[in-house]
Amino acid sequence: MAPHPPRSAQPRRIGLTGGIASGKSTVAERLTELGAVVIDADELARRVVEPGTDGLAQVIARFGPQVVGEGGGLDRARLGQIVFADDTARRDLEAIIHPRVRALAATLRCCHPGRVVVEMIPLLVETGQSGAFDEVIVVDLPEDLQRERLVRRSGLTPAAAEARIRAQASRDQRLTAATTVFDNSGDRAALIAQVDQWWRELHA
Repeated sequence: MAPHPPRSAQPRRIGLTGGIASGKSTVAERLTELGAVVIDADELARRVVEPGTDGLAQVIARFGPQVVGEGGGLDRARLGQIVFADDTARRDLEAIIHPRVRALAATLRCCHPGRVVVEMIPLLVETGQSGAFDEVIVVDLPEDLQRERLVRRSGLTPAAAEARIRAQASRDQRLTAATTVFDNSGDRAALIAQVDQWWRELHA
């Protein structure tokens, strides 16, 4: 792992990212167990398009009623098929979702004074947010292992898994933005050990 920066009087903004199926959720779960507050951008992205929100209204206006599922909620599987096959569609969706997620995250950050707050943002690098954080933690693994884990976890075809990986920043781009790297090429215990070590250094 990269050396941990000195602590300052003000709480640092800490971002957590990594490619799809890299192990971000495992890291987030462990940080929560250790006492951190984790703000999950994916969870916020679901909240901002819940039934009755202006976010959902904007998505429907852009993509049509075909993306509405039973009960009036968003059909994420159908929407995913559209945006992962069309770069323009994906950018249009991001333009709707991302500003709303950032606004909600900013509100939540203020609710936990004195706590370590970590923002888990899968597209942190892609959306140009790395400069907004004092520390960027990247969960990293080789792309062939990432592809294998994604197929096994999601049941996607290799081609569909590849499309999702290619829709994100490259491994090199994420590593360039990182101040701390957790290597997830091994097993879960090895990953957890790195998280625990980072936590100890944070509170040293």
